[in-house]
Amino acid sequence: MELNSYLEQTADQVDSLIYRYFGSSCDDLGRASAHLLLAGGKRLRPALLLLCADAVNKGSAIDVVPAALALELTHSFTLIHDDIMDGDLVRRGVPTVHTKWDEPTAILAGDVLFASAFEFLSLADAPDSAKVRATSMLARTCVEICEGQHMDMSFEARDDVGEGEYMKMVEKKTGALYAAAAGIGSILAGGNPIYTDALYHFGQGIGMAFQIQDDLIDLLAPPEVSGKDQASDIREGKKTLIHIKAKEKGFDLSPFQRRLSSAEIDEVIGRLREIGVISEVQETARNLVMTGIRRISILPQSEEKDLLLQMGDHFISRSS
Repeated sequence: MELNSYLEQTADQVDSLIYRYFGSSCDDLGRASAHLLLAGGKRLRPALLLLCADAVNKGSAIDVVPAALALELTHSFTLIHDDIMDGDLVRRGVPTVHTKWDEPTAILAGDVLFASAFEFLSLADAPDSAKVRATSMLARTCVEICEGQHMDMSFEARDDVGEGEYMKMVEKKTGALYAAAAGIGSILAGGNPIYTDALYHFGQGIGMAFQIQDDLIDLLAPPEVSGKDQASDIREGKKTLIHIKAKEKGFDLSPFQRRLSSAEIDEVIGRLREIGVISEVQETARNLVMTGIRRISILPQSEEKDLLLQMGDHFISRSS
């Protein structure tokens, strides 16, 4: 099967569950909680969880679908709270939750999704001992996501952020939830500890690469391709790997913290290409994926393993 077909199929499956459980909320808080879930999304974390379950125990994905939804609920909870902290107005083409309602409602909506994630995780058809380990992994992951977000916010007030700190932040903020998706899929499907560890680190690596690719897309992709405002990271002074590597090479991006014309954006991109920043950042993302792929070489050959390899490549070749 082609990866795109698999992702579409999984997204449909997750969407139908979302509509079943969250599509007909009668009260304000219920509608606020469901708002971003119903706005769509790629559903990549649920897809990774289901793939990893089938990679270690063919046919087990059907038993762990509620856990796949739990990962999407966790992701959505972090987005609602991130949007409040960043003051963002639009997400997935719709107004952010705190914009459409208000901040207290948005905080509670995020909390509802956070709690619901653990409820759905407990509904997976798996031994209780596996569910306890999966719950522990998701709880630890939520702590790491919060730590990563705090690091990201603390970077805004500093101009001495190094590459090591950035990578640690990305590992926690983005890598951790992909790692959990892969690890939980394996745990609930009865995967042995060696497979679970390999898949966990695979998820972590491709998740970090996903974030670095996001930073590249923000800079390089025009709005009609990415669906986002081009070069917003530079305008907002975000300490991305692009910013850090540029500074190391003597190109300070801080004077560009303002509304930029298309010509100015092209000029910045041209300079970053010229001094090798873009190629180095792409190489970092590629290496993370390759390391992840090496980790899962121990898995038996299967269609699901092939799809996992494709997923790693997809994370660093996508343009939106």
